[in-house]
Amino acid sequence: MADLTTNFAGIKSPNPFWLASAPPTNMGSMIERAFDAGWGGAVWKTLGEPITNVSSRLAALDQGPLRMIGLNNIELITDRSLEVNLKEMAECKKKYPDHAVIASLMVESKKEAWQEITKRTQGTGCDGFELNFGCPHGMSERGMGAAMGQVPEYTCMVTEWVKEVSDIPVIVKLTPNVTHIVPPGRAAQKGGGDAVSLINTINSVMGVDVDTLIPYPNVNGMAAHGGYCGTAVKPIALNMVSELARDAEFTIPISGIGGINTWRDAIEFMLLGAGNVQVCTAVMHYGYRIVEDMIDGLNNYLDDKGYASVNDIIGKSVHRMTDWGNLDLNYDVKARVNKESCIRCNLCYVACEDGAHQSFKFEEVNGVKYPIVIEEECVGCNLCALVCPSPGAISMIRVDAGGPTQSWRERTAGN
Repeated sequence: MADLTTNFAGIKSPNPFWLASAPPTNMGSMIERAFDAGWGGAVWKTLGEPITNVSSRLAALDQGPLRMIGLNNIELITDRSLEVNLKEMAECKKKYPDHAVIASLMVESKKEAWQEITKRTQGTGCDGFELNFGCPHGMSERGMGAAMGQVPEYTCMVTEWVKEVSDIPVIVKLTPNVTHIVPPGRAAQKGGGDAVSLINTINSVMGVDVDTLIPYPNVNGMAAHGGYCGTAVKPIALNMVSELARDAEFTIPISGIGGINTWRDAIEFMLLGAGNVQVCTAVMHYGYRIVEDMIDGLNNYLDDKGYASVNDIIGKSVHRMTDWGNLDLNYDVKARVNKESCIRCNLCYVACEDGAHQSFKFEEVNGVKYPIVIEEECVGCNLCALVCPSPGAISMIRVDAGGPTQSWRERTAGN
């Protein structure tokens, strides 16, 4: 079997699957159960000045029968004392010396506060720090979390403060609530960060109860924006991870977070540049044991593809990402309908007629009408294949001659 061990910014773990800083890492006994289940590492729920949380604090987005494809939370950092957390962290690390135990930190933006908690926490024997510059609610209103991460100069400054006194690797957790992820990523690197993790949760309001008129989650008739996570944020997370991974000036490791439910999700993050992955919402939904399938799936994938180590796939797809202006304008595909697989639901026709390029008509075969593609009208947008419920009924076929490529930038330069 392939080697799943990782050395992420100097932090070793038996596999690339870590728990993200969140309710599943709230206390030592929970993390110990997670390690027993197979998780390679865990980022402790963020330490700082204990706070008081509200009730209720979670709301979910459902899609048909699928529950909780998106999760909104207004929970803050740990509400347990620093002394208790540090004691449990030290005990956990002694019991599981080969697993990665990471301390997530967040305090007020004062050098003394950051350096004090850093020095106190590293006495536990933890393997690294994660600086929480991402929390989008509650803490940001106190000048912490995303309020720090949205200003690259602050990200750099606080990272420098921690690096001055830290003897172990420092991971900087970035907020996605920015217009471009590269500047804060570079700032973390400039401040001496050994790695970054992303994404943290996205500013969101989950919805409104149309009967009571109260938004979710309801806190005594009022609501506040929270952090959005879960399956639905995966495309956003993949984009931000790949943006950093392909930036020529950014050279430190990336821990990928956001919508990871399966081994396939984890592999996608690693292919786009993540050195490991962190999981939260899927564990809140299904429990710690999902890591068993993640480990088996990753092992089988690596064996099937002939890779000796999980490290061999990190960044393998980064070179496939580019700016729109570099894409080949001469590449041309058209939709084709396979009548043997077509169930004649006509979703392709409806979607194309009302939402795309009116590229379908009907053809009668042995008294039965089938949708077919008007090839000269088809622009290859792929919508019909995406809405089709019957596997293999619609294929996208390349029809250009495969000649020289030409991008928008090349065409513009030629003019």
